[in-house]
Amino acid sequence: MGVQDNLSRISRRDLFRVAGRYGLSSTLLAAGGFGGAMSLANLASAAESTYKKRFSKPAKFNLKFGAAGFNARNLLIERAGALEFARDLESRTDGEIRIEFIGDNQICGQLSCVEKTQLGIVDIYAASTQNSAGGAPYLNVLDYAYMFPSRASQYHFLYSPESQRILRDPLEERHGLKFLFSHAELRGIQLGLGWQDKPTVTKLEQLFGTKNRVTGTQLGRIAMQALNLNPVPIAWEETLDGLKQGLIDGAETWASAVAYANMAPVVSQSVDLKFFCGTEHTSMSAKVFNSLDGNLQDAVLESSYLAQVHVQAANEAALVKTVGFSEPQLPDTIFVKNNVRPAFLPESEIRKAEEMCSPEFQPQLWEQWRERLNKWAGGIDTYKEIYDVARQIPKDMKPENVEPRRWWKA
Repeated sequence: MGVQDNLSRISRRDLFRVAGRYGLSSTLLAAGGFGGAMSLANLASAAESTYKKRFSKPAKFNLKFGAAGFNARNLLIERAGALEFARDLESRTDGEIRIEFIGDNQICGQLSCVEKTQLGIVDIYAASTQNSAGGAPYLNVLDYAYMFPSRASQYHFLYSPESQRILRDPLEERHGLKFLFSHAELRGIQLGLGWQDKPTVTKLEQLFGTKNRVTGTQLGRIAMQALNLNPVPIAWEETLDGLKQGLIDGAETWASAVAYANMAPVVSQSVDLKFFCGTEHTSMSAKVFNSLDGNLQDAVLESSYLAQVHVQAANEAALVKTVGFSEPQLPDTIFVKNNVRPAFLPESEIRKAEEMCSPEFQPQLWEQWRERLNKWAGGIDTYKEIYDVARQIPKDMKPENVEPRRWWKA
């Protein structure tokens, strides 16, 4: 039995009963780290020992972590690393930093977490960079179409010291955010139930003219318009209803997002278009980071590195074993249980899409944003620089084989 099944045996009411006694963060950290079969009694016991350990001495810093819609259950589907980071940072600092983990959209959602961090309401947040781009427009730098050829290339960039100069430093300077770590997938089109009885998509043309939800990313819209995918801005929280009611044909997002957000029952095909980043990242207020002692700053970076390594391995495994985003699919995965078919397009169709919308082939579409992002980054060519780093590894390298590096050390 997997941890996901273990957690589903504990009702939400029981989870909150335990949380009422030991606090939500202690309960979630205990649940997220559970290995064996879980009952209410042993969850309570684990929460109690976690609580005692966490509160054995007063913390120097109490940090609020706004984790959008995430909780201990769905972080086992999309492995975004938020709980691993919190658990490791508390342990690594011997309780000098204590994290209050607030998920389930209780303090902030996908679109608002970034602003609440900038305003000092939360200190750390987890949400997609695309949804966060509304409050921190420099995050659009990750969203040029077909800049990343694979998930491996995304991880390679996140580990690269070049990411410090091209992504992290300008983000901190411009928006006051310290980019810590991220999960990595590439976005496709998740088709609703209207496509259930249609053949599995094998050609780009089959998607032309469909109406699809788009996130907060301005660059994502450019790619979708060029691909004739009619982007419709819909909040993440409302996407499920939009698909259910047939108001849209599909949604641009990635496979594990469909699974963690309980969207699989209203999705019939997961088309792997790979056309731009899907990055569920964790960032911290730079002001808060800078207020920490030097040794605690080092601890934040080391815990971020540990979380990044964890995410790289765990999310790749979860895509196949938990989500069912593979060919052939494994039984008992979320996609199989909900009749969601992955549609992996041939390389020739991906190339066609690239030629229709990427800055390499259609530079005029991107000029305005490219110029803006380049200026914000101090005059470098952001697209070209990230494009080159992304191609330092073989195109067919498996994501789990990318070598981890501490990006802040040159």
